[in-house]
Amino acid sequence: MDNLDLYMLGKIADLKEIPSAGAYNIRKNGEGVERHSSENIEIIPKTDKPGIDIKIKPGTKAEKVHIPVIITKEGVNDKVYNDFYIGEGADVEIVAGCGIHNSGCETSEHDGIHRFFIGKNARVKYVEKHYGEGEGTGKRILNPETEVYMEENSYCEMEMVQIKGVDSTIRETTAKLGKGAKYVVLEKLMTHGDQTATSNMEIILNGEDASAQIISRSVAKDGSVQVFKPTATGNARCKAHVQCDSIIMDSAKISSVPAIVANNADAQIVHEAAIGRINNDQLLKLMTFGMNEQEAENIIIEGFLA
Repeated sequence: MDNLDLYMLGKIADLKEIPSAGAYNIRKNGEGVERHSSENIEIIPKTDKPGIDIKIKPGTKAEKVHIPVIITKEGVNDKVYNDFYIGEGADVEIVAGCGIHNSGCETSEHDGIHRFFIGKNARVKYVEKHYGEGEGTGKRILNPETEVYMEENSYCEMEMVQIKGVDSTIRETTAKLGKGAKYVVLEKLMTHGDQTATSNMEIILNGEDASAQIISRSVAKDGSVQVFKPTATGNARCKAHVQCDSIIMDSAKISSVPAIVANNADAQIVHEAAIGRINNDQLLKLMTFGMNEQEAENIIIEGFLA
């Protein structure tokens, strides 16, 4: 791993070096380069297609798994299939993410298909960061697909962040909740230039007393385009709340199309959506502290996406 590799790992997974212990799998330019299992977390390469199986033993507590992907060459087209099996009563954190540094003229792309099978009473926190950079003209494309299957009284919290520099992304998320399961998603996204971003979510609450909270915060600058389409479907007594808040700037375009479906009289499902410009009063207040307009905008955006 060279300095660029470590820099990219820091951006997407807060890693300053290769971990000396714990479970991790590091993928670079379409190949696995570093892998380590722990006593309670086993990482097994798939034999039929690119990707890994991550098996977390029942009852595992306070452990973390890192599975970052970095691409530092042009012309790489990488697709992986990762399956997570979280045992009953486990409580773990999974840190993923993909960073692309493209200094060439050919497109580099990473498509990650992740499936989560979360056992009874298990708790999972999943953090996924996407980042792109490089002085080349080649595109940086990221298309994640996420499937979540939650058993009784399980909990899953997902933080999905696109920092900057991704030219195109199509994000597909599906979750199916059993009895008493709770699913929380915070999606944070920023686009600029002529970038495009589409996020489709389908949350299906099948079990009694299942609940979901979906929060999307996004900022669109320049001529970028964003589309957010979340759907929450209640098939039993359940609760769900979908909230989409966006800041639009310059000549950007944003579409927020939330949908809610109740197939049970005791399903309580709510959605909210708001798109607007940066508040002028906030700008003026910050500028009275000596900031110029650009600096004030940056502070507001950072706070909004924090």
